[in-house]
Amino acid sequence: MKNSRRDFIRKSASLAALTAAGRGTLPDPAAARPRELLRDAGMQLCEEYFFGMDRQKIELTKQMDVLGAVGGINPAFAGLKDVKPWEYQAVAAVKEAWDKVGLKLRVIEGPPALGEKTKLGLEGRDEEIANFITFMKNLSKVGIDTICYNWMPVIGWYRTQNDKPGRGGALVTAFDYEAVKNLPPTQYGEVSKETLWKNLEYFLKAVVPEAEKAGIKLAMHPDDPQVDSLRGIARIMNTVDSFKRLLDMYPSPSNGITMCQGNFALMGQDIPSLIEYFGKRKKIHFVHFRNVRGGKFNFEETFHDEGIIDMYQSMKAYYDVGFRGPIRPDHVPTMYGDSNQHPGYSVIGTLYALGYMRGLMEAVARRKT
Repeated sequence: MKNSRRDFIRKSASLAALTAAGRGTLPDPAAARPRELLRDAGMQLCEEYFFGMDRQKIELTKQMDVLGAVGGINPAFAGLKDVKPWEYQAVAAVKEAWDKVGLKLRVIEGPPALGEKTKLGLEGRDEEIANFITFMKNLSKVGIDTICYNWMPVIGWYRTQNDKPGRGGALVTAFDYEAVKNLPPTQYGEVSKETLWKNLEYFLKAVVPEAEKAGIKLAMHPDDPQVDSLRGIARIMNTVDSFKRLLDMYPSPSNGITMCQGNFALMGQDIPSLIEYFGKRKKIHFVHFRNVRGGKFNFEETFHDEGIIDMYQSMKAYYDVGFRGPIRPDHVPTMYGDSNQHPGYSVIGTLYALGYMRGLMEAVARRKT
């Protein structure tokens, strides 16, 4: 009896000591949260589908419980012909096609009816802008509220190498300005920064009021790469000051940005600090979560767990500023056994990135539970 009492006292004292030291603290039932509430830290984890409704990718992402889709409006996805992508029939049919495979189309990336006429200020831009406004209204009708767009006319996303060996022989995309700086101009000749800014302002003044009415979030993507010009075409969305100018040009809850981490990092920015700056102002509408190494004139993509960006602190910053919108991995390496047909969008590499992101999301969410 004495031994039993002595053991009880000794164990109680040990438990008290552990608790006082901050170890062995008993769980507080009031602080417990269901695991599902921590999933993705409340953000909308998505995956891109730029190259069609890839059955393998769809089934794999569903198994990973990543149910958000990012893509365009291609009427052919829904078996439609002779229907414009901004028309309601096309928007509704594509949205329904995604619903049928168990995914939710959350973001339109690469919207129709926004091309060279608008960005270069060419004849026909008013019709193009009118179609864009129609497109926004139709998106709103089916419950899609985010459009990721860019201001890179003629030459968009650009790399000088799409199969550079990276870690373990994985293939990554890379850019070297020396390889392109002396290329001849395009058929549009020299296009100045002033021209692009003037045309962007014209677009915003026409579109943002209608976006407000429709509840649409416009998320400007940075130029990629961030050099000042490619083949005579200036690039203007390549500095943080440019994004501040964009937001000041037409202040509105609808006028925001796509936080593409790789591009902003190559501008020389500290990503967690930048997330805090734009996030506190509620200007981050969409996130491309990726990593890079190098500088804007010479860089390469990397796996998410290497590169120059502190990915944990970045995810923590999104969570702490209250970002709960759509977020997707971007530009993953092509891994062994996968096709490099679409550089930057390897299925295996994407699965690795999604798992990595989900781990970070749970880690930052659990800090305060």
